[in-house]
Amino acid sequence: MDGIRLDGTYTWRQARSLGATRSQIRTDGLEIARGLFVSRALEPDLAARCRAWSARLPADAAFGLQTAAALVGAPCPSRQEIHAVMTPRRVLPQFDGITVHARNLAGVDVAEHAGLRITSGAQTFLDLAARLPPWDLLPLGDALMRQGALDAASLAERLARADRVRGVVRARLWGPRLTGKAASPPESLMRYWLLTSRLPEPEVQMPVMDRWGRTVVHADLGYSRWKVALEYEGRQHADLDQFGRDVDRYSLMAADGWLVLRFAGRHVGGPDAIVDRTTRALISRGWQPS
Repeated sequence: MDGIRLDGTYTWRQARSLGATRSQIRTDGLEIARGLFVSRALEPDLAARCRAWSARLPADAAFGLQTAAALVGAPCPSRQEIHAVMTPRRVLPQFDGITVHARNLAGVDVAEHAGLRITSGAQTFLDLAARLPPWDLLPLGDALMRQGALDAASLAERLARADRVRGVVRARLWGPRLTGKAASPPESLMRYWLLTSRLPEPEVQMPVMDRWGRTVVHADLGYSRWKVALEYEGRQHADLDQFGRDVDRYSLMAADGWLVLRFAGRHVGGPDAIVDRTTRALISRGWQPS
């Protein structure tokens, strides 16, 4: 607004106190909740909407659950709905457009991201363990680690304090299986189906060596003992240059005795294709089911 110093997010009261007219506010602001605005000069993405809500939430509040995961770039269902957590009180404040949860959080359970208070990666993983099925939880945890929001030590410390907390059993089961090496959610999902099968545990970002013992590439998943590699082919592999590099990579791997299994998005939604083809490949290389 000309001559009026407003942030990109503001309340009706703030704007009026600085001299903005009702018409100016309606022209400039996208109302995301009653009396709460994001300037139309900004993209009203999740981060912008959370910054707007920060002006209305209590000081002890932090964005959590799916919202915390989405803010740090981890995949999570229902990422547009905003969730906040705060210290339990007799009556939790309620707001139209945001879901509030009561949590007893220690200082280490809250972090800052892009100027916003959010739950730590460990707290976010624990909270979502109560809500997500394990085939969504493992990719989420891998992504939190990949983004630097979570590490094994902080997760172990949080889970040690989590007796009788909803989701702790699932979080303790899958927490030790998380890795930041997985490059994408589909790769994590492929690994989930293998981990829940009777197959050996796959190596993540497995080094592939040439005949001289030099690492020439890393496969998404694989079994170096049997020279079986698994690759997820996302949309980026349709790029002409990438396609050419893939041809070279796969032909060189085959020349050195590697059996490469390639999977696309239509294969990763369930275990059938991944587990069946990997089982057959491993048996062909000498693996024996126990």
